[in-house]
This record gives sequence, C-alpha cells and structure tokens, in this order.
Amino acid sequence: MVDVPTQLQSVTRTYRLEERDGRSAHVQSLEQAYPAALADVWDAVTTAERIQRWFLPISGDLRLGGRYQFEGNAGGEILTCEPPEDGAAEYSVTWEMMGGVSWLTIRLAADGEESTRVELEHVSNTADIPAEMWETFGPGATGVGWDGGLLGLALHLGATQGSLAPSEAEAWGGTEEGRSFYRGAADGWAVAHTASGEDAEVAQQRADATYDFYTGTDQEG
Repeated sequence: MVDVPTQLQSVTRTYRLEERDGRSAHVQSLEQAYPAALADVWDAVTTAERIQRWFLPISGDLRLGGRYQFEGNAGGEILTCEPPEDGAAEYSVTWEMMGGVSWLTIRLAADGEESTRVELEHVSNTADIPAEMWETFGPGATGVGWDGGLLGLALHLGATQGSLAPSEAEAWGGTEEGRSFYRGAADGWAVAHTASGEDAEVAQQRADATYDFYTGTDQEG
C-alpha cells in the first residue's frame, strides 16, 4: 500500500511559458520536502546505487562533464554539479531521449537539520515539442512522469508511507491504487496549466488524455 493522497498533496507543481536563451520554452517544476538531511538526499539523487533503488538503473561517468544513461530511458551530459554547501546543492543535465534534448535541474535546500526541500525543473524548447502532442496532453505528458519519480524518492526517504519497487511501477499503474495516483497527478497538472493562463476546460481535457495514456484506459473497451 502507498499513501497516495499524502504524496499528491505534498508536491507543488508549477508550469510557465518563458523565454530561455532567446527561445520560447516550457518550464515545469515540482517541489517536495523530504525528512532527511541534505547530505543524505544529495547522496540519494547523485549516486548510482541509490538512484536505482528509487528510479531506474543508471550507468556512465557520473561527474561534471560526464555522460549518463538510464536503462531503457533518457541519457545525457552532466552540465553543472554543486555539492552541498551552506545549506544548498544543485546539478543540471541534458535530458536526451528519442532524438530530443531538454534540460533538467535538481535543486536541494536544507530546511533544518533533518529536512530537505527538493525542486525538479524540466525545461524544453517549445519548438521541439510536436504541436499535436502538446495539444493532446499538455504539461502532464512529462509532468506526471516526474510525479512518479518524486513518489519513488519519497518512498525511499520515508516522506510517504508504503513501498513500491521501480520494477513494479508499470504494473502498479493498472491497479486501483496506481490509477488514483495518476488521476491525482494529471489533475494536479491541469491546475498548474490553468494557473499559467490556459483555459480550465482545455487543461482538464489534456489531463484526462494524460491519465488515459499512463494507465492504459484509452485502450479499454
């Protein structure tokens, strides 16, 4: 069992459209607090042995300028790396998948000795996202996936009660509990999309399509 309601309510989601390096970009961010010291959270999000326990197996040269590869998923280059100092830490990487490139930044901030706030920011150039994909799914297409990543980290660090191995996540999405998680996450991105200025009905339609995609309900009779 996973405490789905607590996890969904613990994540702050934002979406905005802005200019980055002279180009229009989709900027998504998720934030959550974890009951662990900064050094422990940094270790959990930067070392291969820890990452595979809550996300996916990872290989490569995990240092500044090196390249990484998640098994069956994205890879890229490590662009910046600032280990914990004065209560903060950060790294950024390219996120390369199916011929596309976007950018991921992970920011950590200590909130006392045994609590750390994590922000995940994902940036993609508007021109690189197929119009049909955006018009169908909106920010939930990638946002819901990142919600799943934060859930894994939350279970790993004890921010949310329950257990779910990364290898079980796909099958879990078809269970009642898993569907409630994806429903809530998709709706959360509809709220964030609406807050950015999108029509609420359009944002919800895209959230519904995202939910169907992640749970496979669009293939059911």
